[in-house]
Amino acid sequence: MEMGKEIRRLRENRGITQEALAEALNVTAQSVSKWERGTSMPDVQMLPQIAVYFGVTIDQLFAMAPEQQMERIENQIYSHGMFDEAGERQLEQQLNAFAEKSEYAGQAITLLAKLYNSQAEQYRLLAVKYGKEAVEKTGGDHDAVSELANAWGSYIPDWDFRNHHALISWFSDYCRRNPKNRCTLMWLLDNLIDDRRLTEARECLEKLAHLDHTFRVPMYRYMIAQAAGEKEEAEACLHELESMENQEWCWAVTLGDIYTLRQEYDKAIEWYRKGQEIQPSPKFTDSARSIAHICEIRGDKAGAIAAYREELRLQREEWGIVSGEEREAIEREIQKLQTE
Repeated sequence: MEMGKEIRRLRENRGITQEALAEALNVTAQSVSKWERGTSMPDVQMLPQIAVYFGVTIDQLFAMAPEQQMERIENQIYSHGMFDEAGERQLEQQLNAFAEKSEYAGQAITLLAKLYNSQAEQYRLLAVKYGKEAVEKTGGDHDAVSELANAWGSYIPDWDFRNHHALISWFSDYCRRNPKNRCTLMWLLDNLIDDRRLTEARECLEKLAHLDHTFRVPMYRYMIAQAAGEKEEAEACLHELESMENQEWCWAVTLGDIYTLRQEYDKAIEWYRKGQEIQPSPKFTDSARSIAHICEIRGDKAGAIAAYREELRLQREEWGIVSGEEREAIEREIQKLQTE
């Protein structure tokens, strides 16, 4: 019904008759009349032709609400893998059109960022693939090794390459203009700590403490104390973190992360499992993936395979993901472990 109304609207906007549209599409005028009255629909194979004729997307033919169209685009970005140039341009055009409307601009521009990040990740995976081949074929040539290391996100010893001063500067300015935005304060804290700008990190944490009364404040105190080499303070903060109650599920996952970095892997796995257990549905797959990585580090192939299979189960049962690049990537990891 909605498609018929949309075809009629587009036809009338273009100022053509049902007969003229029928001739352009090589169908009968009766067919067009039935579409517009909602008694039948165009064959699915005709939809691209109709969309091209009117200069719209197939989504617009279905008269989907903008929110539905953007949700569909987001799902495409997550499940598609790499888009070719034409596919990327099409999504860009759709999202830029939404961005021109003030009520949808924020969501549309966020999706543009997700699209480019997804494409960048796919190119990074290609760079890893070819980087490994280059290292093998050149016998470990310096340039080939450098490209592989960069593609794989390797640690870079040069401070001028690895520091976050530009990001910190931008977030600092944003936080000054938006002092009650908890999310950006936390990103700022993460990067200040990573760059060992601990005096600034402590000042930033004081601001966060006025906005946040969860496990995050002692978590950041622990991180700062660790970075500063203040072992007793760090242990006190860790004890406070562990003894907290009635926290959201990511509190347990945070403790899993902390114990992973301490290489106390058994404790880490316990906390990751607790985080998955207390997390409401739909449950994320982060805990299962973290456990898989720990098992791989320890050489426990069976444990890693079991954790990856748990990740597949969560994708299927919690998110309804039964195909696509996300699942295929996990299945490739399982196959690699089984054949090693």
